[in-house]
Amino acid sequence: MTMMRSSSSSSSTLSLLKSCKTLRNLEQVHALIIRKGSEQDHVLVTEFISICNSISPKHVTYASTVFDRVLQPNIYLWNNLLKCHCTHSSMATSINFFKRMKQSCYVAADKYTFPSLVKACSRVLALREGQVVHGLIVKYGTEFDVFVGSSLVDLYGKCGEIVNARKVFDEMLVRNEVTWTSMIVGYLKIGDHLEAKKLFDEMPQRNVFSWNVMINGFVKSGDLVSARVLFDEMPDKSMVTFDTLIDGYAKSGDMVSARSLFDQSPEKDIVSWSALISGYAQNGQPKEAVKVFNDMLSRNVKPDEYVMVSLMSASAQAGDWELAKWVDYYLSECSIDLGQNHIAAARVDMHAKCGNLERAATLFEKMPTRDLISYCSMIQGLSVHGHAVRAVALFQRMLAEGLTPDYAAFTIILSACSHADLVDEGCHFFDCMINEYSLAPLTDHYACIVSLLGRAGRLKEAYDILKELPMELHAGAWGSLLWACRVHGDVSLGKEVAGRLFKIEPQNAANYVLLSDIYAASNQWSDVNDVRNQMNEKGIRKLRGCSWL
Repeated sequence: MTMMRSSSSSSSTLSLLKSCKTLRNLEQVHALIIRKGSEQDHVLVTEFISICNSISPKHVTYASTVFDRVLQPNIYLWNNLLKCHCTHSSMATSINFFKRMKQSCYVAADKYTFPSLVKACSRVLALREGQVVHGLIVKYGTEFDVFVGSSLVDLYGKCGEIVNARKVFDEMLVRNEVTWTSMIVGYLKIGDHLEAKKLFDEMPQRNVFSWNVMINGFVKSGDLVSARVLFDEMPDKSMVTFDTLIDGYAKSGDMVSARSLFDQSPEKDIVSWSALISGYAQNGQPKEAVKVFNDMLSRNVKPDEYVMVSLMSASAQAGDWELAKWVDYYLSECSIDLGQNHIAAARVDMHAKCGNLERAATLFEKMPTRDLISYCSMIQGLSVHGHAVRAVALFQRMLAEGLTPDYAAFTIILSACSHADLVDEGCHFFDCMINEYSLAPLTDHYACIVSLLGRAGRLKEAYDILKELPMELHAGAWGSLLWACRVHGDVSLGKEVAGRLFKIEPQNAANYVLLSDIYAASNQWSDVNDVRNQMNEKGIRKLRGCSWL
């Protein structure tokens, strides 16, 4: 009778444990376990640790304290807490707990011990530690277990050790879908799509996950044709599969295929909506992005932060002030956390590019942390809308705050200086880029500095920069200098620059027209005729709307 009452009590406590949803519930049941003297009940403590782990990963320490009160924990208890550590704690903590388990005289590691430990190594790509665990797996004789073997294949595949992964795979007596898929993932990681596809075709059984892995592999490699062939062959298409391919088409710029597949999907989740909106925004079709967003709202689909970032990007590209204000209002009314840095940066970028600089500045100053991207968005907005002096001041403030500018940041500030004829400032930043930040200027940077010097009439300096470069700069920089020669009437240099451009762009009529204009401005009409004759001989036609004078 006593045993029956004890069993009944344990069963009711177990039921209470399984119903726990919060830490407070768990603490109440824990108090009940202590009051009933059930702290040594392995079944209850095992379930307690599992529930503790499921409620929140932060409670691993709490679970550990309960475990530590068990005098002789069995292997199930050890494995359960080890799994918690491997999922939520650091790899070092997990390994130390495993060492403690090894030192226990009551239990020995079994086939349920090692998969969690190997996964902990996989998560941080700890190959050396994983190899040590592999040695212990062999020592304990658990290497032929399908779950242990699958975890090892996953480890070696993720670490790029494809030969070792394949060796483990080939030596396994039993393989399941996870094993096959892990091996395929390993091949995809190193870019061996042929071997991955070969293995995929050999799979005795395929599940939705294995199909998705293979399709995703082709999408990431840019092989959308092979991805679509697999997609069409897939017997049961999941929403994840649709999302993967829609996103792939959108990122490649094929919005027709992306939209067609989107319309075919049986149920559209937030990921597919986001992929389509983002695709239209990134491919220069902001109005289409807005249409899709409105369609989404009409179907009572609640946008998430990623959708809103995509919509803000579309608004910024369109430069639509009214749309930007509406998006900003919508954001203020929804439940999205506006304090997140990527949301705040997108809002600044949207308002800056739409010309609402005061609103952009207000949001910029309210940001909890301002990174390089948010600074560049604000600087570019100021520059584009004619506030180059403020842009320069903000760039200097960014440097003073210790942020390190990258290539894009220097392109933005040099462009701002060029458009506003801030010669001294532009030359200073160009020198800083090379001497202080050890960045070798790219063609865009040279184009900016050449344009800046040319507009200021410092044509020889600009020409010296171009002709001393080790690489053939793109035509834009030479074209900018040729335009400056026309503005400042430098016939001799204009002839030299035009000669360079004729080699780079032999069929570009604009270069011939500019040279002709330079000759015409100095009354060298015979040279104007020579240029015209060269164009006729080469079959180059003057662009409509260009004047010879």
